[in-house]
Amino acid sequence: MTIEFERFEQTRQEESRDCGLVSFFQRIAEQQPDRTRIVFVCIGTDRSTGDAFGPLVGTLLRERGWPRVIGTLAEPCDAHTVAHAQATVGERDTVIAIDACLGHPKSIGSFIAANRALQPGKAIGRQLPPVGHYSIAGVVNSHGPKAYWKLQTTSLNFVMQMAGKVAAAAEQAWMQPGARSDEELIKLPIPL
Repeated sequence: MTIEFERFEQTRQEESRDCGLVSFFQRIAEQQPDRTRIVFVCIGTDRSTGDAFGPLVGTLLRERGWPRVIGTLAEPCDAHTVAHAQATVGERDTVIAIDACLGHPKSIGSFIAANRALQPGKAIGRQLPPVGHYSIAGVVNSHGPKAYWKLQTTSLNFVMQMAGKVAAAAEQAWMQPGARSDEELIKLPIPL
């Protein structure tokens, strides 16, 4: 795998596309095609709209049938539980860490994907252990002197849209042969 660092920008013209996340996940799927060996560690809390990005992704992945998701809205994986969550992962598992982050104003809405561990809590000055073999950080708001406040006042609708893109991209990358994509499912007629 040669992915060192990629930034996927979300612009108005790209809003309906996957922002490059599908290709990022597909490269991981080539290395680990077995969905049961993929562990998503979705870091964050349901008590802050910006920091809910990880648990929202986790909830959407679980709803899509992913068997191994740590961190959902019902059971968040936050600063207090992230080390314990890592202890439950096997050596043969491929871990994809997902978390919110703050960035430059022009980067808001983009995704930072890397083939390295994620450093959770960095935006708010926390020192937590690195998580994952691969990582996706969603830039949910701009950084500044009051990082915690920025996460608290981030638009929930915006974060939900970003979370939906990540979950849909993961599903598409590991799509079973013959399965229909989200786009195809949306076009199906609804029986009356």
